[in-house]
Amino acid sequence: MDNASYTTLTRQSGLMREMRVIANNIANSATSGFRQEGVIFSEYVSDTGNAPSVSMALGNVRNTSQQQGALTSTGGRFDFAIEGPGFFQIETPQGARLTRAGSFTPNAEGELVTHAGYRVLDIGGAPIFIPPDASDMSVGNDGTISSDGRPLAQLGILAPADGTQLTREDGVMFRAEGELEPAAQFSVLQGFLESSNVNPIGQIARMIEVQRAYELGQSFTENESERLKNAITSFFK
Repeated sequence: MDNASYTTLTRQSGLMREMRVIANNIANSATSGFRQEGVIFSEYVSDTGNAPSVSMALGNVRNTSQQQGALTSTGGRFDFAIEGPGFFQIETPQGARLTRAGSFTPNAEGELVTHAGYRVLDIGGAPIFIPPDASDMSVGNDGTISSDGRPLAQLGILAPADGTQLTREDGVMFRAEGELEPAAQFSVLQGFLESSNVNPIGQIARMIEVQRAYELGQSFTENESERLKNAITSFFK
């Protein structure tokens, strides 16, 4: 296989990855707390020894959009939305994780959990307990949960020190690769959920662009294959 074919195949592979990411974005355009992803293409230059180097396109880095999603009123006592930067911290069997999906509920033990059963953690990394007799519950802008004016706990609203060090593990759950620190300039709203920040129209438009780019690369591959076949046939005549 010649260099042109290798270069085209790496480009096609990246476009296929981006198409899968776009399809996942569109599928989650109505998922609360979902963050839109994109694929970053970079240039990879391969040393071929004495021959000229080969430049290839790699599309293997995913970028997560941190744009604020729309806030939707639900009226739920345990529905929380973060306005501004930061994530809720939750406890999973694999360790602490981050999410913007703030639909929680107390479990049988009174611990505040996600719908998947993961415990929500406070600012100190401990589970949050909601007394069964808690009434008139409110949440302050800083995430402090109170009942009848008595503070119960403070939601742990954290942010990675390096915003690029987030790895998606689930549709709305992330693992931070680096250090976490308390988020700044945020506000927690009770009775609201953050909608997905996916722009469906923009994603559909991008899907069309990627499809056309893939078809162009496919056409080039087919033409190049035909050229090589004709060259070999002419050589052995």
